[in-house]
Amino acid sequence: MKPGSRFARLFPAIPYLWLILFFLIPFAIVLRMALSDADTAIPPYSPHFQGVSELGAFLSALDLENFRLIASDDLYWRSYLTSLRIAALTTLAALAIGYPLAYAMAAAPRRWQGVLIVLVILPFWTSFLIRVYAWIGILRPDGLLDSALLWLGLTAEPLRLLNTEAAVLIGMVYSYLPFMVLPLFASLQKLDRTLLEAAADLGATPSRAFLSVTLPLSLPGILAGSALVFIPAIGEFVIPDLLGGPDTTMIGKALWTEFFSNRDWPLASAVAVVLLVVLVLPLMLLQRARGAAA
Repeated sequence: MKPGSRFARLFPAIPYLWLILFFLIPFAIVLRMALSDADTAIPPYSPHFQGVSELGAFLSALDLENFRLIASDDLYWRSYLTSLRIAALTTLAALAIGYPLAYAMAAAPRRWQGVLIVLVILPFWTSFLIRVYAWIGILRPDGLLDSALLWLGLTAEPLRLLNTEAAVLIGMVYSYLPFMVLPLFASLQKLDRTLLEAAADLGATPSRAFLSVTLPLSLPGILAGSALVFIPAIGEFVIPDLLGGPDTTMIGKALWTEFFSNRDWPLASAVAVVLLVVLVLPLMLLQRARGAAA
C-alpha cells in the first residue's frame, strides 16, 4: 500500500466508520424507539419521528414519558443500583482472584504458559448456559457444595446459596474471570524482571517491590480487565435469572421483561439508553486512568 494512495488516506477513517455503523446508527434507532409510544402493531411501537421533514413537528410534540416513568418508578432505579453494585463486586472479586493467577502464569516457565492460557480459556469451549446450569447443581441445598461441607463437618446445615445474591456473584465471577486474567497476564508478561532485582538491590522488600514496581506497571492490564468484566456484568441477564432470587433484580432482567413479556419496546429502549448513560461515567474514569497510567 503506497503512502499516498487513496486507500492509505481512507484507512484512518475505518474505525470511525465502524463506530457509525455498529454504535451510532443502532443507538439512534434505540433512541427513536425510546421517544415513541407503545402500540399493538408490529413492531409494537408508534414512532413520532418518520423523517427529516417531520423534525419540527416531532420536536414540538416531544415528550419524555418513558424516561419520566423510569425516574419515578423505584423498580428501575433500584435495578440500576443493584446492577452497579453487583458489577463492581464482581470486578473486585475477579481482580482479587485473577491477579495472583495471572502473576503465577507470567512467572511460570515459558513452555508452560501456553498450556496455562488454554486452561484459562477452556471453559469457553462449553456452552455458557450449560456452565451456569452446572452451578445450580453445585449451589442448591442438596447439591455438591452443601453435601461436601456437611460430609467434612464444616457446616451443620445447608448454606442455601441458590437464589441469593451470593450465588449470582459466584456465577458472575466464574463466568467473567478469564476476561480479567488474560489482560493481566499480557501486562505482567511484559514486566522487566530486572527492575525487581534492582529494587531488591536497593533494599526493597518483596512487598515493597511489588507495590512500587509490579503494581504500577501492571495498571494497564488491571484497567483493561476491569472494563472487560464490569461492562458486560452490569447488563447480565442469564446468571441473575438462573441463580438469583426475587430480590436480585438487575437491569438486564428489567429489559427482558419489558421487551418480551410486556412488549413495551419504547420503555425498554429508554431503559437501555439510561443504562448506556450510566456506563459512560465509569468508562470515562477508566479511560482517564489508562491515559494517566500510560
